[in-house]
Amino acid sequence: MPREPQTGDRQDLAILVIDEDEIRASIIEEGLREAGHNHVAVLADMRNLLGRIEAIAPDVIVIDLGNPNRDLVEHLSHVSRAVSRPVAMFVDQSDAGVMEAAISAGVSAYVVDGLRKDRVKAILDMAVARFQAYSNLREELESTRRALEDRKLIDRAKAILMKLRGLGEEEAYHLMRRTAMRENRRMGDIARSVVSTANLITGGEE
Repeated sequence: MPREPQTGDRQDLAILVIDEDEIRASIIEEGLREAGHNHVAVLADMRNLLGRIEAIAPDVIVIDLGNPNRDLVEHLSHVSRAVSRPVAMFVDQSDAGVMEAAISAGVSAYVVDGLRKDRVKAILDMAVARFQAYSNLREELESTRRALEDRKLIDRAKAILMKLRGLGEEEAYHLMRRTAMRENRRMGDIARSVVSTANLITGGEE
């Protein structure tokens, strides 16, 4: 898994610049190095892009395009989202459809006609901050979803144990809890095993 960039170590970030134009790429690279970023790689060839990004394993991706079409932006955005990195995208010209495609695909900072050395660091910091905020929110939502799913499974598993073993509700719960502690597993996993086993035995009629 890629390491999540932290606020305190942004000077140590490994940054990948993707740009087919060497002059524009040099502007970004110079701006990043002047801002104190020494780990900067540049890609000018977009063939096998996903594999090359995974091989370089950057913390942050900076994409610079001239006048992109929607298909290219969607392709680059989906590639970047697949490797789960903060992405700052610079474009010379754009329209609402292209910008919407980029943002919906997970681009953290989308900047039109904003390629100047003195702006690169601020935009990079914004991209990292937005990515972290989005990642935290996604993790919280996933944790909530998993907790609700576990709660439903635990309730089903309790009902199964109460019926098949003649236990009270509290006894069934404590049985699963002791099993989870003994096997060093989550309660949700134990409940899932109970439900799966019951379905196998009863054909889904627990």
